[in-house]
Amino acid sequence: MPRSVTYNIVHETKYRYSEPVAVCLNQLRMRPQTRPPSVVCNQCSVSIDPVPAKIDMHPDYFGNIVDSFAIESPHEALVVNVTSQVQVNAINPFDSPGIPTVAELVNAIRTGQNESDLFAKEYIFASPRIPLGDHFAEYARSIMDESSSLLDAVLHLTKHINEDFQYDSTATDVATTTQAAFELKAGVCQDFSHVQIACLRSLGLPARYVSGYLRTLPPPGKPRLIGNDESHAWISVYAGETLGWIDFDPTNACQIGVDHIPVCVGRDYDDISPMRGIVLGGGDTTLAVKVDVAPVELPTEVGPPA
Repeated sequence: MPRSVTYNIVHETKYRYSEPVAVCLNQLRMRPQTRPPSVVCNQCSVSIDPVPAKIDMHPDYFGNIVDSFAIESPHEALVVNVTSQVQVNAINPFDSPGIPTVAELVNAIRTGQNESDLFAKEYIFASPRIPLGDHFAEYARSIMDESSSLLDAVLHLTKHINEDFQYDSTATDVATTTQAAFELKAGVCQDFSHVQIACLRSLGLPARYVSGYLRTLPPPGKPRLIGNDESHAWISVYAGETLGWIDFDPTNACQIGVDHIPVCVGRDYDDISPMRGIVLGGGDTTLAVKVDVAPVELPTEVGPPA
């Protein structure tokens, strides 16, 4: 696996309306953030058509960059393009010294002995989309040994959810509750992530929701299809003051690598939905989203003549 990959990313969102929209107010959460040491955002630009009458960029509570805009003239279509260049560096936290056990991390969060632990503590509570419950805790305890390394235990739970749940894009939708997905044992990346976070928080482990992109690789001998990559979601677990937040992907049964490009973090999907807003008018709406994640071919260094 390469130690570092740089990507050019284009995320295109198109709305078409059957009737003119008089006014629309929207927020975007699509700008990747630099999160050392694993992610560096080299550049990011946003284009909006029609051109907004008002636009503002600001960080939200979780540190995500939000583009808020208003279009105040009649329009029958809205096109948003977010273009980024991001470098993703591979890290292997499993080689780090001093990884806490599950029990040690739970105790550290309970007692709050340093500032980092205190800030992480807010992620052990229920959030609008993710409840807590004894059934979530028992499901996790059946997989995770509290005396095991935290990272090993979380990876075991990640793989177990992947095996126990069926990936089925028809089983759920964006409004499906975490409890319903848990009972169905089916869903998509949003559902897998919400369920795993519910399990971890119910044990007293801080966990948060991550939105981003997943580079998809074509079959051998086939060309890469432009726009065929995906928006994705996974989870991040707090592993103590030294290690910080470590990401795992229950949909793909792994600790994330250089094929994952994180964008935003929050308590659950409601905190990081890529685009949300209100419109006045519009009638029936058609939405089309296209994501392209292209590795940058860096120039090969040429040495001096022999």
